[in-house]
Amino acid sequence: MMDKFLLQQQVLEQLAEDLRQTEQAVRTAHETATHEENIAENKYDTLGLEAAYLASGQARRAEAMREALAHWRQFRALPYDASKGIQLGALVCLVDSNDKEQQLFLGPAGGSMKLLSGTQLVQVISSEAPLARAMLGKGEGDEVSIQVGSIRQRFEVLRVD
Repeated sequence: MMDKFLLQQQVLEQLAEDLRQTEQAVRTAHETATHEENIAENKYDTLGLEAAYLASGQARRAEAMREALAHWRQFRALPYDASKGIQLGALVCLVDSNDKEQQLFLGPAGGSMKLLSGTQLVQVISSEAPLARAMLGKGEGDEVSIQVGSIRQRFEVLRVD
């Protein structure tokens, strides 16, 4: 059985690293935007302006990452309660029609990523994701289906922790 607390720690480490890289990108873009060599010499010289747009976009991304980090720090994954079904914090094993299994960890917004837990690949998905919403309240043995474009994907809930 996988340890949800350890998975959460991995998510926090990954989010913190992504945030560090994004903040570095914000600083670089800001320095580029404000560097004297990039001051527009004519109306066609847009390098400084483009760098300013980039810095602004990176800053918004960093803010979203800080929010995600805060949500994940406050998050407590409770043990699975069969009477409530799958909830936020559940570790779910789904199997598709080809008997392919996948491990999913339902967490708060902003933590979508793949993690390795021992030799198992775990897909962390946000409670906002269509698949997560389709799983809420379901239990072991239930069918979960989502529409992806013109294809309806069906899964069976094998295990929930």
